[in-house]
Order: sequence, then C-alpha cells, then structure tokens
Amino acid sequence: MAGGWGAKAQGGGMLLALLGWISSCVTTFVPLWKNLNLDLNELEVWNMGLWQVCITQEEGVVECQAHGSFLALPPELRISRLLMCLSNGLGLLGCLLAALGLEGWRTCEDKPGRKRRLLLAGGVTLGMAGITTLVPVSWVAYNTVLDFWDETVPDIVPRWEFGEATFLGWFAGAFLAAGGLLLACSTRSTKTSTPLAPACHQGPAAPGLPGGHHLHPRNADLVI
Repeated sequence: MAGGWGAKAQGGGMLLALLGWISSCVTTFVPLWKNLNLDLNELEVWNMGLWQVCITQEEGVVECQAHGSFLALPPELRISRLLMCLSNGLGLLGCLLAALGLEGWRTCEDKPGRKRRLLLAGGVTLGMAGITTLVPVSWVAYNTVLDFWDETVPDIVPRWEFGEATFLGWFAGAFLAAGGLLLACSTRSTKTSTPLAPACHQGPAAPGLPGGHHLHPRNADLVI
C-alpha cells in the first residue's frame, strides 16, 4: 500500500514540477509583467516584461523594444532577471534528478538508497526553484501596488497594473514547490516499501560420529 502511494506521489510530483518549470520559463520571457492603458489613447496597451516593452494597437499590431541597458533598469527588474534565470536552471536540474530517482526508471535499480537520494535532491532543488520564482514575481507585484497607490503622483498620470505573467509566475512557483514537496515526501514511502534482504541460512550441521559423538573443532580443552 505504501509503495502504491509512493508511485502516485512521484507521478503527481513530476507532473506538477514539469508544469511549474514550463510556466516559469514562459513567465521569464513574455513581456506581460505589467500592463498600462493610456487615457489619452485608449487604442494602445503598453506591456512591460523583464527584457522588453511592447505596444499593442487596436489593429493587432505589436511593436516591441528591448530595454536599453541592464544597469539602467530598476533594481527589482535587474534582480528578477537573475532570479528567474536561476529558477529555470534549478527547475531543469530538479526534474532531471527526480526523474533518475523514480521507481519506474531502471537506473540504479540495484542501489535503492541512491535512487532515494536522487529523488530527495530533485525535490529539494525543485523547492528552491519555486522559491526563486515566487520572490521576484511577488517583489515586482508589491512595487506595482506601491506605485499604483502613490499619492504623490498626480491622478492624470497613468499607472502600471498587474500583467498576466504575474499570475502565471505565482502559479509556476506554487507548482514547483508542491511538486518538490511531493517528490521529497515520496522517499519515505519508498524507503519503507523496500523489501528486506533475505536472511542468511546456516550451513548444514557437521555429521555426527558413530556412537552419538559429535565433532567440536573449536573445543581446545579436550580431555583425554
């Protein structure tokens, strides 16, 4: 029963981890972290990402321009770039480590302890990937809220709002963390369900001598 639960937990954990990793990669590169609607020209929608700014017009024409300089970006965008790239790398590494430790794979079948360590390492790495996704997305969202409700800025000035990538990043971080947790917890059931090694059988007893006497090779105190 424990082995069946462990296999289901591993399958669910890998599915969540893959969904989270793909969503994290999409969040990193799409220019939808912030949206801006201009009151003077409602036909244009501005979208900002970590790498570029895009303008979408009513006709469906999209014009994108990359950020000029990395050092000229706000601190949250600079650090978010680094953290999101780190999250993508950790997510890929965690999926590979966890895949090698799954019960269905034939790698290291004769070494169940190594498979459990690989699975645990993959789960921990995926958890770290989830954290490194949630931190930059939440930081950018927090600064967006502060700028939106800043009373020192006149009301006529347009304000940035949450983009679709913000919500996708939250889901990605949650999926990565949940998948890593399931994979790490499944190592306990895998450990308990591992069959024990067969007990060693004793060799046949030494044959008895005629007359009911037996050999005692280790008895050095023979009395003649």
